Amino acid sequence: MSKIKSLAELESLRESITKQRDPEKTVITICGGTGCRAYGGDEVIAAFEEELKRHGLTGKVDLRITGCHGFCERGPLVVIKPENIFYQRVRVQHVPELVEKTIVNGKLVERFLFSIIGGDRVVHEEEVPFYARQKRLVFGNNGLIDPTNIEDYLAVGGYAALGKCLSGMSPEEVIDEVKASGLRGRGGGGFPTGRKWETTRKAEGDARYVICNADEGDPGAYMDRSLLEGNPHSVLEGMIIGAYAIGSHQGYIYVRHEYPLAVRNAQIAIQQAEEHGLLGQNILGSGFDFTVRINRGGGAFICGESTALMASMEGKVGEPRAKYVHTSEKGLWDQPTNLNNVETWANIPLIINNGAEWYSSIGTEGSKGTKIFSLVGQIRNTGLVEVPMGITLREIIYDIGNGIPRGKKFKAVQTGGPSGGCIPESLLDTPVDFDELTKIGSMMGSGGMIVMDETTCMVDIAKYFINFLEGESCGKCVPCREGLKRMSQILGNITSGKGQEGDIELLEEMSQFLIDGSLCGLGNTAPNPVLSTIRHFRHEYEAHIKDKKCPAGVCKELTKDGS
Repeated sequence: MSKIKSLAELESLRESITKQRDPEKTVITICGGTGCRAYGGDEVIAAFEEELKRHGLTGKVDLRITGCHGFCERGPLVVIKPENIFYQRVRVQHVPELVEKTIVNGKLVERFLFSIIGGDRVVHEEEVPFYARQKRLVFGNNGLIDPTNIEDYLAVGGYAALGKCLSGMSPEEVIDEVKASGLRGRGGGGFPTGRKWETTRKAEGDARYVICNADEGDPGAYMDRSLLEGNPHSVLEGMIIGAYAIGSHQGYIYVRHEYPLAVRNAQIAIQQAEEHGLLGQNILGSGFDFTVRINRGGGAFICGESTALMASMEGKVGEPRAKYVHTSEKGLWDQPTNLNNVETWANIPLIINNGAEWYSSIGTEGSKGTKIFSLVGQIRNTGLVEVPMGITLREIIYDIGNGIPRGKKFKAVQTGGPSGGCIPESLLDTPVDFDELTKIGSMMGSGGMIVMDETTCMVDIAKYFINFLEGESCGKCVPCREGLKRMSQILGNITSGKGQEGDIELLEEMSQFLIDGSLCGLGNTAPNPVLSTIRHFRHEYEAHIKDKKCPAGVCKELTKDGS
C-alpha cells in the first residue's frame, strides 16, 4: 500500500472502496466486543464461518466481526444487513439453523428476535426499545465496522475530518470550532475541551504532547474500553486533529494492561494509519508530522488522574501533584500536554465534519452533545447507552433500561463511578448533564450508572465504595490516606452493629475534611457516596445505629439469624 499524499488521494481511495461494496450484499455482523466474547462469541464466529463454507457461501456473504453493539445483556449479538435483522443470545448450536433459514431461505427465526413487553417480536435493530431512544453519534459505527480494517472506517467517512483540517483550516480555526461546539471533557472533569487545547497551544515549551486517557477504572464502567476496541480509528483521528491544533508531534494512548483487545485493536489501527500515510511524517502531504505510541498502565485507579497518569508514563510512582500547575502548561516531562479521554477524542471528527453549530444544537445550555453511559446493576437491559445530554435519569432507566427486574422496586442510581453520589427515586426526573448532577450531590464522571433496587443496603453501598477508594488511594496526602481509612472503619462498625450515636455527624465532618484538604480529585470527591446516602437515606443509617437493624436485610450481623 502506497501512502496517501493528499486529500484528493484520500477521497479517491474512499470512492474506490465504496464502489467495490454492494450495498445490497448480505453482511452478517457479529459483536466481537469483550462482553459478547465472554458469552462465547469467538465460538459463534467460528461456527458462522464453518456454516457459510458448508453452504458454499464464502465470499458471497460477508462475515464482519465488529466491536461492541452496546446491548451486552443480550449477547452474543448478530445483525444481518442490509435488512438489519437483529438476533440476540445466539449460541454455537443455533448457527446452522440461522444460516439455513435466514441466509439461505430468507426466513426469520422468531425465537431469536427481541421480545418486548406484551410478547411482540422486534425484527430490526433500530426498533429495539434499547436502541430506539438512543442517539448513537459516537458509538453507532461500532456495530458497522471491523475495527481491524481501516477500509471499513474509510467507507463510513473516516479521516474526512482530518483531511478537512489539514487542507483548509488553520490550527486556530480548528480550536475555535471545538470551542464553539461547547464540547466538555468526557473523562469526568467536564472542562471545556477547546479552552484546554488553546491553553496548551499558547504555553511555552520545547515540545507539546497529546495523550488519550484510556485508563478507565470505575467499577462497572467500560465505555472507553469498548469504544477503543470497536472504533480505534475514530480516536486516532481525533488525536491527530488535536495534535495539529496545538502543535504536537508526539501522542500516547495510555490504556490499562487488563484491556488486551483494546490494546491489540489500537495497535493495529496505528499500524494501518501509518501505512496509509495518515500517521507519521508529512501526513496527507501537509507537512505535519505526528506519531502515536501505546503505554500500558498497571491498573491503578489513581492513574486515571491526569498528573498521576503522566508520572506513571515517566516511569515514576503513579501519584498526583498539586493542581496549581496545570498539565496544559507543564505536563509530561514538564512540557505542555493535552490530555483527553477516549470519548472526547472520538467526538472531534463529528464536530469538524458537521460543524460546531450542529453539535451545539444537541444537549443542554451547559452540556453539549451526547454521552455514553455504562448502564448496569439491578436493571433489565444492561449495556452501553449513548444519549443526548439533558435526557432524564427516568428515561434512561425505564425507557432504555426497561426498569427493574423480578418485580422489585427502584431504590437508587449511582452516577459518576465510585466517587459519584446515590440518587433516590424522588430525583429521577433530573436532567443528565454535568451541572444538574453536581447540584444534587452526584457527578457525571466518566459515565458509570449503577442501578439499585430495594434489596440494596445504602450503608453497605457507601462502605463498598469507600473501601474501594481506600484501597486505590495512592496515600500521598494525609486527608485521603487517613480520612478514608477512618471512614471505612466507621462504616464497618455501623454495618456490623457497632455503630454509635454521633457516627453520622462524624462521617459528615470527615467528608468535609477530605473535600477541603485532599490533593487530587480522588480525595475531593471520595465522600460523595457517603454524603449522598446520608442525605437521602439517613433513616437507614439511623436504623443500623439505633435499632441495630438493616432494613434491606443485607448486613449479616444485623439480621436475626445472622445469615
